[in-house]
Amino acid sequence: MKFRSVSDSVTSEHPRVTSPKRFSVRVAEWLLDSPRLGDSRNAKHLAGRLLKQPAREGVVAAQSRLGQLMCRECGNARDRRIGQDLLRQAARAGDRRAQQELGLLED
Repeated sequence: MKFRSVSDSVTSEHPRVTSPKRFSVRVAEWLLDSPRLGDSRNAKHLAGRLLKQPAREGVVAAQSRLGQLMCRECGNARDRRIGQDLLRQAARAGDRRAQQELGLLED
């Protein structure tokens, strides 16, 4: 009978810690890219909530998509400014979509 050592339990828990971030980013991207759902205000709101925590933790794809969403859909200047900051962070990390969006905003 094989017993788990402490190191086995630590390494087996690591993938479960990162997968919810990836899952929420993928669900949010699916919502935003869906032809029918992407135009829904509720879907955009849900996608924004799903992207918020991964964007805070430095996930570049989440920063890029949340920044785009905030710049395009938010009506107040504070949210647009936060969106631009997220786009700048993603662009510095090399995200092409964020770089293009910043180029459009600055023109």
